[in-house]
Amino acid sequence: MTSAGTSETRLIILRGNSASGKTTAAWEIRRRYGRGLAIVSQDVIRRDILRVRDEPVNPAIGLIDLTARYALDHGYHVIVEGIMSHASYGEMLANLVSDHRGISACFYYDIPFDETIRRHTTKPTADEYGAELMAQWYRERDTIPALHEHIFDPSISLDAAVRAMMTAVELADNSETGHTS
Repeated sequence: MTSAGTSETRLIILRGNSASGKTTAAWEIRRRYGRGLAIVSQDVIRRDILRVRDEPVNPAIGLIDLTARYALDHGYHVIVEGIMSHASYGEMLANLVSDHRGISACFYYDIPFDETIRRHTTKPTADEYGAELMAQWYRERDTIPALHEHIFDPSISLDAAVRAMMTAVELADNSETGHTS
């Protein structure tokens, strides 16, 4: 692939197991930043748009890459979020980060299985799937060494995680100024 984005664009890769807090954090960053930030969600692309299984080779991997690059090339800051296992998505994510011309930072929610189950019960979609299916998806400490991921443990608050991510890529928090719409 070719380079992606500009020196002004920001890229956040946010990974972790199901119900670890990725999507909530991504949307909170967007709320605080405002317009001009795209969220590229593995669930939306893989499950909702393509409706494919999360197998080692699936078209969602390429579409996530293309979507993130397109948004970066059009001046958007981008958060790519999802479980995105090392085995299936590692190479694509490493290439995306390597090709990005702006500031990039990668984060991994390292949450024990019991805690992911507890968090899942608080989600509006909790009835869609349960612990048995989540156990099939769960990958303990599935980090991608090439990404140099910052690790979040279960004790980190949403606010602390969001601040850490925004600070790492020098993304302004516009929520206090009212310039987020």
